[in-house]
Amino acid sequence: MLMTPTGLLSTTKELCVVDTTQGAKWPVFRLLKANGKLEEGVSDPKDITQELAVKMYSSMVQIQVMDDIMNLAQRQGRISFYMQASGEEAIHVGSASMLSPKDMVFSQYREQGVLLWRGFSIQEALDQCFSNENDLGKGRQMPVHYGSKALNFQTISSPLGTQLPQAVGAAYAYKMEKADAVSVCYFGEGAASEGDFHAALNFSATLEVPIVFFCRNNGYAISTPSSEQFRGDGIASRAVGYGIHAIRVDGNDLLAVRAATEEARRIAHTLSKPVLIEAMTYRAGHHSTSDDSTRYRGADEIKEWQDRYDPMKRFRTYMEDRGWWNEAMEQEVRDRERKTVLDCMEIAENRAKPAFGKLFEDVYATKPAHLLKQEEEMFAHVAKYPHHYNSDSH
Repeated sequence: MLMTPTGLLSTTKELCVVDTTQGAKWPVFRLLKANGKLEEGVSDPKDITQELAVKMYSSMVQIQVMDDIMNLAQRQGRISFYMQASGEEAIHVGSASMLSPKDMVFSQYREQGVLLWRGFSIQEALDQCFSNENDLGKGRQMPVHYGSKALNFQTISSPLGTQLPQAVGAAYAYKMEKADAVSVCYFGEGAASEGDFHAALNFSATLEVPIVFFCRNNGYAISTPSSEQFRGDGIASRAVGYGIHAIRVDGNDLLAVRAATEEARRIAHTLSKPVLIEAMTYRAGHHSTSDDSTRYRGADEIKEWQDRYDPMKRFRTYMEDRGWWNEAMEQEVRDRERKTVLDCMEIAENRAKPAFGKLFEDVYATKPAHLLKQEEEMFAHVAKYPHHYNSDSH
């Protein structure tokens, strides 16, 4: 044995350079097969009732309907930008349904379903996308960069990965306060290539904080496939190097995502330990409205994933087999959600924009001299060139 600063290590006289690419792959936890049937030997989760199943499926429909309509609204020039969550709905609802309202969520930009599940309304979401006077961010963020203090959902930032170390900081505060809550941080596998990922996971391990890292491995970082992002076994395998708990789950299986999230949160909360979840899924839509994914992947690939692995079809089959869902219910919920989104969009689109002065609020409790100077200069500029700045709609 060899004594090292980190403890005793075994020794060997055999010179062996380990080829880590040849080891066994990290297994994927799954309860519901792609055809909507339970895996052999698996029973229905005890907490899944018809009422809960209908609520979760309806929530996934809500995400899908809102995404489809808002994507078209951007194409019509009514908003500047949008990002869909097509193919990842089970991740949103499955994970969000197992979190506590007290838990602090740090999202990336494709977790709108998590926020909707926590109580954010369609109207609030669309007010944000249209940057109107009722937007909680006061029109100072791009569309889909939601946030809600009331729902413990930190405002989304565009720079990739910045939420990771911030989430660890929140978790450390929870640990110090002995709070009945954990920090939950969502990100894509592309963000795991950022330096913030390393800093966050290493800090979380050495500080032993109650946090759940939730990675959506949807196969693409914008146009870069995962095969070109890394050579190791995905993201879950990296947990070994940081010394933290981890699980890889089928992200298109709502039941498995719920179970994985529940256990990850239990470990984080009761042991004050970080847990990494890697949810294997597929981004069925474009990265954003600024992207055309058919330029780097074939339409046949997208169709195969939608036909064989769609999470909503899978869970719908599960419900139909138990007599909990039918085509009439499907049409009713889709019609209802479509009307809700369209009504909310009309309201959001016709609301006034935030006043120019809102631009300088919420950074300091009392505006410092340099900010007051900038504010004065801006209003003087607008007054000097009024024909360039139409304030009638503000």
